[in-house]
Amino acid sequence: MEWKKSTFLHAFLLVLLPIFLPKLTFGDDIGLQEIRQIVTNMSTDIKADQVLKSPVDGWYTIKKGAYIAYISEDGRHLIQGDMYNLETQVNLSEDIRNDSRREIVSAYPLRDMIIFKPNKKTHAVTVFTDVDCTFCRRLHSQIDDYLAEGIEIRYLLYPRNGPQSESWVIAEQVWCSNDRNEALTLAKIDQQFDSRDCDSSPISEHYMLGQDVGLQGTPAIVLEDGTMVNGYVTAAELSRIISLSD
Repeated sequence: MEWKKSTFLHAFLLVLLPIFLPKLTFGDDIGLQEIRQIVTNMSTDIKADQVLKSPVDGWYTIKKGAYIAYISEDGRHLIQGDMYNLETQVNLSEDIRNDSRREIVSAYPLRDMIIFKPNKKTHAVTVFTDVDCTFCRRLHSQIDDYLAEGIEIRYLLYPRNGPQSESWVIAEQVWCSNDRNEALTLAKIDQQFDSRDCDSSPISEHYMLGQDVGLQGTPAIVLEDGTMVNGYVTAAELSRIISLSD
């Protein structure tokens, strides 16, 4: 997997930082609605429905995309990080992230993805890809193997170097091609393809969607249940991982 230094987590903490500033004097348990009011008053970037009950008594979950924090029921304390059930060895925070990714990705219209369809679909995955990352290219070079496993590949274009980078321009050209599937295939082997002027704003949407799901590099594969597989895996391995998540 190819990584880009991310400021996502830092930005998320800055959003939540104001929660620490006021000196609150609430009782031991002020309830979910009151906690939601506290959080939304202190940060307009957090919506009421992003504050939820947590798996642990005495704490509430703040969920913004794939980023999770916990606020105490009296509104005094906030913790950012993963919460584990030590008896079951389950990462409770990752379960919440998976649910969030599933909601985010499933809500995005299929017409705004580049989809490679197998003859007989058994599963579908959403892949954040960059046209010039090495492991993205390796994955795409084996696209027929994934299709043979019955896995539909739904691509979202994520130029990891951001707007105005060369890969962003190529992504826009791919999107504005008459045949996006062929253009993406050609772009990944540095071949020329036809393009035209069009509305390329979906590339920005793809990029923001990647940030929302907590993407830090490409390729990143989101399964139907929201589980994220970071990096390249073979078709056989991906099929095995999917079977374990069913």
